[in-house]
Amino acid sequence: MTATTTSATRAPASALTLDEKLALTGLAMDDRLDTAGVAVAVRTARIDTEITVPPQTATPSPYRTPIAALLHRARIRIQTDGWCRTELYDETGAVCPIRAIRLEASSREAADGAAFLLLEAIRRQWQADTIPSWNAQQATVAPVLIAFGRAAELAHARNL
Repeated sequence: MTATTTSATRAPASALTLDEKLALTGLAMDDRLDTAGVAVAVRTARIDTEITVPPQTATPSPYRTPIAALLHRARIRIQTDGWCRTELYDETGAVCPIRAIRLEASSREAADGAAFLLLEAIRRQWQADTIPSWNAQQATVAPVLIAFGRAAELAHARNL
């Protein structure tokens, strides 16, 4: 018994007519336009957000000198974010004086200068070795804010 294998021969594919080519091109373009339309809808979708915090108005600085303005901004930050006694910051966003200065400073030198003036202002009225040790001794935020105000005045008087 001999088996003969015959290979299936395909008929040559007939060339598409112009109408068939146009129909296929039209379908491909419709698909591309639908995809592009969905992409545009996704990119330009607007999600309504509810503002849950009242808008914060920036308090203009009464000082023109950079260190005095920095101390003023740090004081405002403590007033708005909250005051932290024994830590650099806490989970509610409250900050200590050093952290407030660092957050508001544009450079390390500015932060160091502001901290130096704050310590000088503190030492003029209270006994303190460092800002953190003095800060930990305070019962309320009032002396901290007073010290920032005096330090800003000192920087302004020295044109710093």
